[in-house]
Amino acid sequence: MEVDWSRCPLVEVIPGKVSGLPLIKGTRVQADTIRESAELGEAPEEIAYNYDLKLDDVLRLLAYAEEHQVAPAS
Repeated sequence: MEVDWSRCPLVEVIPGKVSGLPLIKGTRVQADTIRESAELGEAPEEIAYNYDLKLDDVLRLLAYAEEHQVAPAS
């Protein structure tokens, strides 16, 4: 599953910062890493703890990812 992060208020893309990948604002944590951790069964509380994020932000990010899935480019 791919996610269009372009309108997520929790995510930023800064050219030159982590290769311009979508990151959680103010961090170097990739948005897709959070989504993938959840897909692998990691609880939101664990994700928040492991990446030093607020639980509310993790939950909002996962909800956004669920709503903004896009088909992978082929």
